[in-house]
Amino acid sequence: MVTTQRRGRRIMMTRPELDAFLAGQRTCRVATVGRDGRPHLSALWFVWDGSAVWLYSIVRSRRWAELRRDARIAVLVDDGREYGELRGAELSGTAAFVGEAPRTGEPCPELAAPEALFTAKYFGGLPSMPHDGRHAWLRLTPEAIASWDFRKLPGGLPSRSRH
Repeated sequence: MVTTQRRGRRIMMTRPELDAFLAGQRTCRVATVGRDGRPHLSALWFVWDGSAVWLYSIVRSRRWAELRRDARIAVLVDDGREYGELRGAELSGTAAFVGEAPRTGEPCPELAAPEALFTAKYFGGLPSMPHDGRHAWLRLTPEAIASWDFRKLPGGLPSRSRH
């Protein structure tokens, strides 16, 4: 995984911080490229396995159609209400389609770990991943990551030298 961050190194998350943050958040914003070149944003549940973001997307969605046409994708995960609490990560790269579409539960060893993570995170208590015949898996192995954690700023406010 490549981390590309020139500005804000002081507030950049360490790898353990990034892993914990991504594992603990529930919703991300997914950016895809529309037919006309405009960005399209949508919210989606996700899991992070330590090296990739796994997205369980409706296969009849605009997002899915756009990724079939142009697999470039960016995912934003953020948190915080007050300025000094803001933190987040932007991960970008190329989406990969994994498993059958729509997912029916056919054996796919590559999906065992993400489905276990997803089931525990969103369907706690179920013995296995429910498949509704409408969703399928996308994997984003980031080519670039930028992160920030404003809690690392002294007093939680930007310094004058940064303006």
